[in-house]
Amino acid sequence: MDREAVERLQRAGLKVDQPELLRVAIQRDENKKVMKLGTEVPVMGNEGLMLVTLQPLSKLWTGSALPPDLSRTPPPQYQPFFLLLESTAANYCAATGKAETDDEFERLYRQLRRRPDGDDPHPLFSYLKGATRLYMSLRDVSQAEFEAVVNRLSQSAKWHSTHVGSTNYHREVLRNLFGA
Repeated sequence: MDREAVERLQRAGLKVDQPELLRVAIQRDENKKVMKLGTEVPVMGNEGLMLVTLQPLSKLWTGSALPPDLSRTPPPQYQPFFLLLESTAANYCAATGKAETDDEFERLYRQLRRRPDGDDPHPLFSYLKGATRLYMSLRDVSQAEFEAVVNRLSQSAKWHSTHVGSTNYHREVLRNLFGA
């Protein structure tokens, strides 16, 4: 948790008590191309949009809590974390007008778990990382909990994959949950 980030978001009028209602806004350059995020994350709430500088993931891990078994429906206390990440993925696909493949979602979630402070050429990675940094700035999350959540997302994308190029994860999970 990052108390400074919480205070900045609160001062801007964003409601930090329900992180699943916040959104990481998709940013475009002057040519309408989606830009990768850096240290600043564009956070959108009902009250508006603000850019907030967030710490790297490795500095946001808090405590040593062990996650429960996430192989089934996540417990209620983990659902806001899943919702923020999956809504970011859905919004990215909606903004680009293209559903990413199941294999690509699996790879990006796996990359996020393995290299949380790393980079990837795919812009979606920076948005998934930004959403994770936002959530972990607002809530205490241990490294084990972070890894379990992102691993579960990776597994979900893998389970939905039926063939090379399939977009079932987007169609069956993201679009159904978020109307993207």
